[in-house]
Amino acid sequence: MSVQSEPRAGRKQVTPTESAFNVAVFVLFVALWVGFAWALLASQGSLDAVWEWIRGLPLVVQGIVWLLFLPVVAGLWIWESDWPSAVRLVLVLGIGFFNLYLFFPGYLLRR
Repeated sequence: MSVQSEPRAGRKQVTPTESAFNVAVFVLFVALWVGFAWALLASQGSLDAVWEWIRGLPLVVQGIVWLLFLPVVAGLWIWESDWPSAVRLVLVLGIGFFNLYLFFPGYLLRR
């Protein structure tokens, strides 16, 4: 039984396609969170409208939207709740930061 070592032990090599996908997803979520922040500051009614639009979708489509955009939709759900504003703001900022932190393709900086 022989153990083969990889050039970088413990690290999987990322293909250019995977890298492009990771960057595209990160950019998408940055755009969604920037839009969320802009709507929060400039037009809170638009957040209400988006929430109502999501709630008006058929249940299966709602599930798909929740699955694909979970952090942003969860932030929207929190913002639309009746919780105190400070709690909602801290939770939404935390979710947004954590989402972008996890999706950041940091391996690109280590090349």
